[in-house]
Amino acid sequence: MKGKIKYLDPEILARLSNLDLKARLVVEGFLTGLHHSPYKGFSQEFTDYRPYIPGDEIKLIDWKVYGRHDRFYVKEYQEETNLRAYILLDKSGSMGYGRKITKLEYAKFLAACLAYLLFKQRDGVGIMTFDTGIRQFIPPSAKKYNFTRILEVIEEVRTGNETELGRVLFELGQKIKRRALVILLSDLFDDPLRVVRSLKSFRAKKHEMIVFQIIDPDEYTFPFVEAALFQDMENNDQLIVEPRAIRNSYQKKFREFLNYYQQKMLEAHIDYELINTSEDYDRALFFFLQKRQRLL
Repeated sequence: MKGKIKYLDPEILARLSNLDLKARLVVEGFLTGLHHSPYKGFSQEFTDYRPYIPGDEIKLIDWKVYGRHDRFYVKEYQEETNLRAYILLDKSGSMGYGRKITKLEYAKFLAACLAYLLFKQRDGVGIMTFDTGIRQFIPPSAKKYNFTRILEVIEEVRTGNETELGRVLFELGQKIKRRALVILLSDLFDDPLRVVRSLKSFRAKKHEMIVFQIIDPDEYTFPFVEAALFQDMENNDQLIVEPRAIRNSYQKKFREFLNYYQQKMLEAHIDYELINTSEDYDRALFFFLQKRQRLL
């Protein structure tokens, strides 16, 4: 990628209020920074021509036809989608952590960007939000109104209850009947054994899986110095902690937690990316597009 697109910065993007604008700024800015089109090889089956209507995308005009007939015509494509994609957005209480941008806000921005990418490619895209259960569900469609509904759902999402990620993922898997691309956005803060078992159930049904594990920098480094009262964001339990006394053991346990997921995802042939909320969105988008192309 060439250069750095300022709107990919999560902190800058968080100051904007319009989610549709955020997604477009990130995606369009990201795509212009690529050395080559990430859509190379994507299939869209041409069906017919029709007269140009004001508001149609200029890039759809066939200039050869214009040269022969001196009128504007645009190409039409089949409404059939290339694939069906589900974005699974974790809204559990732990996703509300973040000093500069919360994990949930980061995940919402990324979900909007991924939905926009898929929509631009005429893929059918849907979304599910969840904490201890499925809260909102929009089935996949490539229609524009569906994309608008998805953005509305993302915009309205707020952190909820404790997580039961393993059980909910299993429940989600039962709702997805046809083979699909499933994209999970979560911190994966639950019993890793149960989570991995549930994710494997998606693979057993031949779904393609991409997991973005979203972590705040504080959760890596545990930078706290003074003794303080820590409160669980899901069940409100409180505990007085002396950070310096537990930092080393905490960091060791957290690394083991992340390493477990990385190893088990690899073994299960699940595409996995660990994302730090201080990182620009281009990293997540780039890896997504790499993996998206491998599915074609």
